[in-house]
Amino acid sequence: MDIRGLRRSYELGDLPEPDVEDPLVLFERWLGEARAVDHPGWEPSAMTLATATPDGLPSARTVLLKEFGADGLVWYTNYNSRKGAELAANPKAALPFYWAPLERQVRVEGSVEVLDPARSDAYFATRPADSRIAAIASPQSRVIPSRTHLEEAFAAATAEHIPPERPGNWGGFLLAPQVWEFWQGRRSRLHDRIRFRRDGDAWVRERLAP
Repeated sequence: MDIRGLRRSYELGDLPEPDVEDPLVLFERWLGEARAVDHPGWEPSAMTLATATPDGLPSARTVLLKEFGADGLVWYTNYNSRKGAELAANPKAALPFYWAPLERQVRVEGSVEVLDPARSDAYFATRPADSRIAAIASPQSRVIPSRTHLEEAFAAATAEHIPPERPGNWGGFLLAPQVWEFWQGRRSRLHDRIRFRRDGDAWVRERLAP
């Protein structure tokens, strides 16, 4: 399969100098515009969580953004998963969003900490019952003997946990941004890239070459 000729021209928009000093304001605007897109299978809150071990071995997977605000971006997972173990050992991560229908990307980098348990409890209580039971039953990232084994564990958890409470090994992570980058595709690969980087209590805004 020859895929060298696969390419498209990005022509939907541009990114002039932002009219905001706080990148969170621009992110909220862009996320709102992404949510307004009517597109099959669209997950505007999907983001790639990139982590690494202390010796530099990287890994990445897609997770869903569940909260964001002045303190950072939040997602939820099993703390004993591969990403949980890597974040415990090396609490830094990157979170790219790719919104193909808008020809946009947002990249966020920063330090990560475990979310306050009360916030994790509050979110867990809002999840559908099946999702809460799955969080209890699944030993995420561990080798299991079969699909049947997983389904039996789910059935056992269903019988034992009514109503299901948040297990201690499941909860939220909070990334405190140090860098935001906003990317808008442009014609001739002359894309727009605007970076905000933390400098003390302020943000420094810079335009990067594509």
